[in-house]
Amino acid sequence: MTRPLRIAQVAPPFERVPPRAYGGTERIVHGLVTELDRRGHEVTTFASGDSVVPGRHIETVPEALRPAGYTGESLPYMQLTMHEVLARVGEFDLIHSHLEWASLLLARVSPVPVVTTFHGRLDLPWAEGLFRQPPAGLVAISQNQANTHPDVPWAAVVHNGLSLEAAPFGKRRNDALCFVGRVAPEKGIVEAIEIAQQAGRPLRIAAKVAPGGAERAYHDAVFQPALKAAGSSVEFLGELDQADRDLLFAESHASLMPGSWPEPFGLVAIEALACGTPVVARRIGALPEIIREGVDGYFGDDVTSMAFVIDRVAELDRQAIRASVLERFSTTRMTDGYESVYARLLAGPATGSLDDGDDDAERIIPSERLTSRRDDRRNAMAGAS
Repeated sequence: MTRPLRIAQVAPPFERVPPRAYGGTERIVHGLVTELDRRGHEVTTFASGDSVVPGRHIETVPEALRPAGYTGESLPYMQLTMHEVLARVGEFDLIHSHLEWASLLLARVSPVPVVTTFHGRLDLPWAEGLFRQPPAGLVAISQNQANTHPDVPWAAVVHNGLSLEAAPFGKRRNDALCFVGRVAPEKGIVEAIEIAQQAGRPLRIAAKVAPGGAERAYHDAVFQPALKAAGSSVEFLGELDQADRDLLFAESHASLMPGSWPEPFGLVAIEALACGTPVVARRIGALPEIIREGVDGYFGDDVTSMAFVIDRVAELDRQAIRASVLERFSTTRMTDGYESVYARLLAGPATGSLDDGDDDAERIIPSERLTSRRDDRRNAMAGAS
């Protein structure tokens, strides 16, 4: 960009920025804030008081809510965060919100442009209603995520990026597989145990356990019995910090991602690949945008097919895997994408679509055209006529 901007980066109050352990959104926010600050922008980060960020920091809660043990309603704290932003809105050229659906309300009431990045899944029952008359500046983190709502005038698809250069590489590897994620049914953690058993390999699991709710019930009723039945071949490590998680990736034969839900992106995949560790995954969500079949790993449709390819990952070039992911999913590349969105939004109208025309698909970064359900319906109707 040609001039520095006054940018508000708005993080959810539930995890520290950067997180000490779990927290994908907060890692992205920290990387983006750091790179924007390095490029000379005046960045103000709205985040929990225990966050550590360059530039100006506005505290939204004294400490991140989840590590502090909070399990109550999220809406009041989202509203509190938006109140803090709007109280200072005149100090910014632009607001970049990471508050998920609450960002839509912020964008509609803010007198300055708002960029909204959706980090979670969008295939939800209320999504279509909330996307009626959408504000400008909506960003998806994968083409697959954007395709769930092809009629939304997306400003761009900007893939997540991390500073991955420090990821360990060349560590002595063992025969074990690894799983990193949450103890939740949609993440496929029990399926990971089954894959390892069918492949005849040990498995090490690093996963966050929810303190309550449906995920805790799943942990107690499903995961723990499966873990006990697997015996000593499966080791549960709990929730690891970044350094220990990277070491786990670097020492593993392969990383497993057998989840059945459409990952909006998949930070775990690029973390593993940065360590040169291939990924074996279900072909779903954004993972095909990250994992190149037969280069970075393999896809399978079920437990048996994923177990079948485990031995084949030994043939893959781990140096090439690492080099590619460092180039494709860097913080620098991500920030380039967001700077482009900022410039276009500031140059255009404050509300509505970024264009008056029907070429919003050309706004996508990278520039693949969206596959529109509307076009699919038209083609189907033409074929039936």
